[in-house]
Amino acid sequence: VRPRQIVLATGAIERPLPFANNDLPGIMSADAALAYLRRHAVLVGRRIVVATNNDSAYETAGALAEAGAEVTLVDLRRDGTPNAPANVRLVKGRALASASGRLRVEGVTLDDGTRLDTDCLLISGGWTPTIHLFGQAKGKLAWSETRAAFLPGDPVDGIAVAGAAAGAVSLSEVFAGAGTAVASLGQTKAALPRSTGPEATGGIHPAWPIPGSKGRIWIDYQNDVTVKDVELAARENFVSVEHLKRYTTLGMATDQGKTSNLPGLALMAGITGRTVPEVGTTTYRPPFTPVPLASFAGARVGELMAPVRRLPLESVHRASGAVFQEYGGWLRPAHYGGNADAERSIADEARRARQSVALFDGSTLGKIEVIGPQAAAFVDFLYYNTMSTLKPGRCRYGFMLSENGVVFDDGVLVRLDEHRFVVSCSSSHVAAVHARLEEWRQDRFGRGAVYIHNATSDMATLTVSGPNARKLLETLDLGLSLDDADLPHMAVGHGTYGGDEVRIARVSFTGDRSYEISIRADRAEPLWAQLRQAGQAFDVVVIGLEALMILRAEKGFIVIGKDTDGTTLPHDLGVDGPRAKRKTEFVGRRSLFTEEASRGNRMQLVGLAVPQGEAPLPTGAHGIKRIDGRLRSQGFVTSSYQSPTLGRPVALG
Repeated sequence: VRPRQIVLATGAIERPLPFANNDLPGIMSADAALAYLRRHAVLVGRRIVVATNNDSAYETAGALAEAGAEVTLVDLRRDGTPNAPANVRLVKGRALASASGRLRVEGVTLDDGTRLDTDCLLISGGWTPTIHLFGQAKGKLAWSETRAAFLPGDPVDGIAVAGAAAGAVSLSEVFAGAGTAVASLGQTKAALPRSTGPEATGGIHPAWPIPGSKGRIWIDYQNDVTVKDVELAARENFVSVEHLKRYTTLGMATDQGKTSNLPGLALMAGITGRTVPEVGTTTYRPPFTPVPLASFAGARVGELMAPVRRLPLESVHRASGAVFQEYGGWLRPAHYGGNADAERSIADEARRARQSVALFDGSTLGKIEVIGPQAAAFVDFLYYNTMSTLKPGRCRYGFMLSENGVVFDDGVLVRLDEHRFVVSCSSSHVAAVHARLEEWRQDRFGRGAVYIHNATSDMATLTVSGPNARKLLETLDLGLSLDDADLPHMAVGHGTYGGDEVRIARVSFTGDRSYEISIRADRAEPLWAQLRQAGQAFDVVVIGLEALMILRAEKGFIVIGKDTDGTTLPHDLGVDGPRAKRKTEFVGRRSLFTEEASRGNRMQLVGLAVPQGEAPLPTGAHGIKRIDGRLRSQGFVTSSYQSPTLGRPVALG
């Protein structure tokens, strides 16, 4: 994104207050407590003390009292404060001296010796505008005594700052500042809404750490920098702001001093007899983003390291004797019949699937809906194949490429109507494909043009495949015709089962007649049970993924990541038509015409004939040829299986 003009409305961060033992558990910012209450309906304590030097904490205190907490509000200011919120005890003109408690905060002591019992202490020491981006854009800062903070100074061409980042403390100031910011960029000033919220009345009474304070007063909570550490830096003559930072590590933790830098600068100013702007600021670092707590849990995260996704019919498969393995992040049946003779079980499943009819749980296949007025243009851009010419009710196989032209995923695209498609991507790439669709939607199309919904976990997909697949389905009342004229290969139809809508696609990964039936995940079990019961008349077999891999290899169907690698281009797989014929732009198009992509000796995926009686070729084995007296690789095996139907090994490479 390369904008001509930018309005920075990056907000402000609440500062802490200085007092002894201010790092006890149970002490948090007032803004955080308000967020817990309003976003998550969590009350952070029952007997709460709120300490402040500005108006913003009054809203927090009132909200907590309304939620049922016993709240005492301690305001450093004696005059000019708002009225106490309902059911809130207000103590004016007093500051926190210390907090006490063994395992967590249990009480606080004020500067006049008064003790208040509490199970949660909320502190609000004012607001520090988030002006990092403005500073990185070479913007100069100006100190505001009124706000006790650095604010944006002289304007930078093409950049305006609005809201709390510009020092606004009330909603009316936010609206007025937004209008001014837009106008400063030469834009028409829009009509502004009226503010009905509370207005700030008393300003702020700065509460900086005081040199020589008793007790341990933390300034930087992450790096454990205290008032005494800054005093020591001053005695050692590390009074430059950059020296102070590196001597004490003030502001060098993961938050880059978002809450600690300004109190530290004010303390150094007090020690050395300077003003805060005379002390100056450090270089502003790049912006930060929230980090999930699980990221801090270390390496021993167990299953959370890579959570396994589960099929909606897992319990049914286990009851049928399925042996589960992880494939692409999903726990799926590898085969049925236990581990006693896995090789024989897999071969039996593959052979019987060719002879009559097989059932397979394909719920892991991607089902990502692409909807909107530009959905056709969107899928055209995302796929190597032209997809906008696909008629409603039909399917088309295609590749997705990365920006460097490499085959990223393959699968079937279903067109339900003029503005609605379903991307059926490979099971292991669902999350990655979804992320890629969202990225390109935001970059080139926008939410109003295309909407994306990942329905993979919402629906189960049950596959019926084999010579008798149609006969088996015709025993069920699905409410649609299965005649080839009405539902030909690569078509999709809609019916019902038990009052629920089902979507039936005539696509095949086995090479035989196949029907993929998609139904709500929580309604799949009765359908599966009836398919198995009705299938007994056709000697139905339930197959796992290992048998499916044999069936697809017999037909020469590929698996992305197994028969391809990080250098495979579509014409390496024998699919050169779109590269030669498509004139419109699509992801990866430019990379298909580089010198490397166009050389004539690129490796090609082919089927490998193995004589009957020979053992299957080892996957990864190289075919070699003696050239000029030296053995040179001519390629390698990507997939290799013993075919029970053909009676000999089959391989791709």
